[in-house]
Amino acid sequence: MSNKTGTANIGVVGMAVMGSNLARNLASREGNTVAVYNRTYAKTQKLIAQHGDLGFVESEKIEDFVDSLTKPRTAIIMVQAGAGTDAVIEELAGLMEPGDIIVDGGNSNFQDTITREKALREKGLHFVGTGISGGEEGALHGPSIMPGGSDESWETLGPILRSIAAVAEGEPCVTHVGHDGAGHFVKMVHNGIEYADMQLIAESYDLLRRAGGLSVPQIAEVFKTWNEGDLESYLIEITADILTQQDPDGDGPLVDKILDHAGSKGTGVWTAQNAVGLGIPVSGIGEAVFARAVSDKGEQRDAVRKTITQRPEKVSVPDSFADDVRAALYSSKVVAYAQGFDLISAGAAQYDWDIDRGAIAKIWRGGCIIRARFLNRITQAYDRDPQLVSLLADSYFADAVAQGQAAWRRIVGIAAASGVPAPGFSSALAYYDALGSERLPASLIQAQRDYFGAHTYQRTDKPGTFHVDWSGDRSETKVKD
Repeated sequence: MSNKTGTANIGVVGMAVMGSNLARNLASREGNTVAVYNRTYAKTQKLIAQHGDLGFVESEKIEDFVDSLTKPRTAIIMVQAGAGTDAVIEELAGLMEPGDIIVDGGNSNFQDTITREKALREKGLHFVGTGISGGEEGALHGPSIMPGGSDESWETLGPILRSIAAVAEGEPCVTHVGHDGAGHFVKMVHNGIEYADMQLIAESYDLLRRAGGLSVPQIAEVFKTWNEGDLESYLIEITADILTQQDPDGDGPLVDKILDHAGSKGTGVWTAQNAVGLGIPVSGIGEAVFARAVSDKGEQRDAVRKTITQRPEKVSVPDSFADDVRAALYSSKVVAYAQGFDLISAGAAQYDWDIDRGAIAKIWRGGCIIRARFLNRITQAYDRDPQLVSLLADSYFADAVAQGQAAWRRIVGIAAASGVPAPGFSSALAYYDALGSERLPASLIQAQRDYFGAHTYQRTDKPGTFHVDWSGDRSETKVKD
């Protein structure tokens, strides 16, 4: 065991796959010497046995790990979010000195990050909640990194994180997102968009197969073609690859043998919950969360299926059906990203974060799960108008969605007529139509609220707030100016 005092400029706690891969990434970059520690020492030993040539500084005890770090001591925690993270933070905080930096690289709830940052700041320590996207491969070869924390901590962390981040068009996919919980908030939204994107791709597959009558190999070819155009993305790419995989038992496509119950680790739920709290409609993300929940209701699905005696007959689809699905997918993706960036704006306003939305789009171009060609278009949109109220109001995206609108409507109609659930496509179109409507039935809802709860209303033709005596003489009273 090597235990050298003050020789490592960065340390990693947690040697599970993500932590060990991140440590390897760090150690492979010029200028970094990496200290490693895991509560179960055997995991540290395994890393050293397999990759010790990278020159790690290993420690069996956390006290020795902290001593091995140069000042300001900087340690990245890569353990399971929750109690495990709190335990490591407490240990490190008890051993570190004012000015030292603790980085949480897990998928922590940003509210926890705000609380932890405040508590450690009072002790003179810097706490940096950092979103890291890209999975195991990203951690090893270059993730997209979303750090929060103080400006002072960024001075130390910036060069280190830039050295390991993915690179897109010559730029490292990392930026200082904002203070305290900003990094984990943006990572949460990233994951919410990821939910929506995956749901839309799954609906495209389902429609091509059930309504379009294409075989799995044919759909794989469709996705390969789509990945050569404006839909080019990591998720489209891996979908095409997945659909080419045959069952190892030799019985058709593997996708047909995978149980149709989609799992969830909670970040999509957090996104939807926080969006509701902030009053931001993220219907695409919400429907993706609900779709996973429905998939997991096996008992209910079985019971309801038995009550349905007749399913819709297969409807005829146009020769352009696959192109129509592509247009609907693109338009719905734009809506999902627009809603996600709206949520980032609302979070920044609520928590006083100075978040550059164009910079966020840039760092999502590489390394992360939702990396896609059209993120450049999002950056350009915010370059044109840093105060852009919605991506759907940007000239490029407005034109793109307008061009695909007819196809989008055809697809939603065919899905409904065919009995193929398409909540992502449908909700995205409803959101688009709601924003584009001159009047919404919210006027009736507000009248209902006033009727049963005296919640008042405002008028279109004169200022003030009003109430009707619904149970009396139906007179209207001006409550206040």
